Amino acid sequence: MKILAIETSCDETSLALIKSKQDKKSNLPKFKILKNLISSQIKIHQAFGGVVPNLAKREHLKNLPILFKKLSKENLNSKSTKLKNFLKSINILTVTIGPGLEPALWTGINFTKEIINQYKTLKIPKPKIIGSNHLLGHLYSFLLDPKITKNKIKSEKEIFPAIALIVSGGHTILILMESLFKYKKLGETRDDACGESFDKVARMLNLPYPGGPQIEKIAQFGNNKAIQFPRPMINEKNYDFSFSGLKTSVFYFLRNYKTIDSQTKNDIAASFQQAAFDVLIKKTFRAANEFGAKSIMLSGGVSANKTLRNQFSRLCRNEKKLFFVPPFVYNTDNAVMIAISAFILNQKNKNYRLIARGDLNI
Repeated sequence: MKILAIETSCDETSLALIKSKQDKKSNLPKFKILKNLISSQIKIHQAFGGVVPNLAKREHLKNLPILFKKLSKENLNSKSTKLKNFLKSINILTVTIGPGLEPALWTGINFTKEIINQYKTLKIPKPKIIGSNHLLGHLYSFLLDPKITKNKIKSEKEIFPAIALIVSGGHTILILMESLFKYKKLGETRDDACGESFDKVARMLNLPYPGGPQIEKIAQFGNNKAIQFPRPMINEKNYDFSFSGLKTSVFYFLRNYKTIDSQTKNDIAASFQQAAFDVLIKKTFRAANEFGAKSIMLSGGVSANKTLRNQFSRLCRNEKKLFFVPPFVYNTDNAVMIAISAFILNQKNKNYRLIARGDLNI
């Protein structure tokens, strides 16, 4: 099965083409990534300290036809045999419908409708059209972990039950996965997402957007025990999160300084980062122990942080649990994970209408 996927939920324009199949031995889906194209808008939004929705929309409108031509080797409005053969080879056409910035989401949806219209123009049968959930893409991106792609996992029974943590700029969600298709949300952030708090603290430290990688960069030169920032909700019995208070504590700490030297800045970054990670890790492992999880899965933009990955990996080894995290290129927004989301939705006979839903959840 060949899947063409489109992702425009925020500030990354991405198109991907993958082949998918269900492996009969492991009972896990396997994917061959034929193309994964990503056009980043970071430089455009840096001047504003964050993503500007209408600028993101403008760039998506510009980038989508360019990426489609790179992928198919033809313009979308072409009537060539090459384009016709390319479109005929697609079994599933999918696009992110949420969550995300609605002006950005609509660009991907409308471009998908242009592709659908081209099937009519060329008088060829349409593929199955699936609206994909961005969060499901993150959740199932664990299937791109080399332990699965290189056939080190022989059966899905080795993996489940599992605890999955999605941690990004817009979401912090803890999920119990009882099987590949059965999952339940245990908790989520009540205010700022973890990645959002990183961006806000980065701005307080006069670091450029995006803040997460900048915090990580200078934190490696700091002492993560130098400042005792709070760990909000770390000992509460629920599985919800809160990062607004942690962010505010950094703000009040900085009020004591007219200027800060580079080492103090490094210490603030390291201490803040570790405070946030301590909460993520403790709640994830408490859930894993409570529900008898065999594995832990980490995904979302913040999971590109090497410190977080290493701490999770080390603790999983100590606890004798499998640890799954996709390669770095698939942590941040990309169309490959949207293709995977579509594959799973198709297996479950589920779909989302092609309407932008900025607040869609899992």
